[in-house]
Amino acid sequence: MDMSSPRLTELAHGGGCGCKLAPAVLQKLLAGQPAAQPFAQLLVGNEMADDAAVWQIDDNTCVIATTDFFMPMVDDPYDFGRIAAANAISDVYAMGGKPIMALAILGMPINKLEPEKISRILEGGASICGEAGIPVAGGHSIDSVEPIYGLAVIGICHPSQVRRNGGAKAGDKLILTKGIGIGIYSSAIKKNALPGQAYDEMIASTTLLNKVGTTLAADPSVHAITDVTGFGILGHGLEMARASNLTLRLNLADIPFLSEAEKLAQQGFITGASVRNWASYGEAIALPTDMPEWQRMLLADPQTSGGLLVAVASNEADALVKQVVEAGYPLARIVGTVEDGTPGIIIGS
Repeated sequence: MDMSSPRLTELAHGGGCGCKLAPAVLQKLLAGQPAAQPFAQLLVGNEMADDAAVWQIDDNTCVIATTDFFMPMVDDPYDFGRIAAANAISDVYAMGGKPIMALAILGMPINKLEPEKISRILEGGASICGEAGIPVAGGHSIDSVEPIYGLAVIGICHPSQVRRNGGAKAGDKLILTKGIGIGIYSSAIKKNALPGQAYDEMIASTTLLNKVGTTLAADPSVHAITDVTGFGILGHGLEMARASNLTLRLNLADIPFLSEAEKLAQQGFITGASVRNWASYGEAIALPTDMPEWQRMLLADPQTSGGLLVAVASNEADALVKQVVEAGYPLARIVGTVEDGTPGIIIGS
């Protein structure tokens, strides 16, 4: 790295999905917007905080559209591009679709970053699009105060394969496909406190495409899917609970964490986004009375390019989680159950 050049993370006040507006702030902003006009072909809009919009073209085809972008959470420009692209494409997989093309979204402080670094960001994004089998077909760029990169992504699927964050059924089991702790790791990066092997672990997780979502959506025993990103497993789990009008019970001992996440959380590497997340939805979460604050903040930790949270029929869950692990997601686990009750989350030990 050129030591005369600023670190990417130094140019941004936040990073990754930790840049997201807090859930409570977002709800207030959207509450003042007019309701979308009723279009019969709009199967999924923004009414239940789903991962992407879905428009039905005909009896066999739906178009899935999403956009996602953020500021750097790592200093390597190529890695930043890869992470941002994988995160954006994930929304299509979370809806059960297959991506077909992407458009780049780029905002860079041109007077602070060398063109070579900006090019490496774009190269990283294009490399992940290549892994997904899609082109970067265009895009838009501006000169901005902070570095921003992401994608608008278009996908397709059969109407029967659309999976929303609602639709979970009482008795379902919950599968999480990736480990938790990305926000903790990114906080440690800013303070030069993340061990090298943990950085490699983080890059491996955040650049792992959620392709398995397309396969899962073809299984009728899978009732609901969402990806776990900026609001943490609690925030996105709560969206699933509210959209399904049910209670989610998460078993703390079963939730997979990145190898250094718990230790770093105990050492205080907590993001501001975790605090904002908890302030937004903590009243809907039932915790063990003896849970320490660091553990609570870890469950609210923003996940950039996180895994999928999947509600599946109980009798199919063991076979399905084995299938997910074999597909290349070694930390996939059954992490809880869906129950009748007031929409919310109960954390069990």
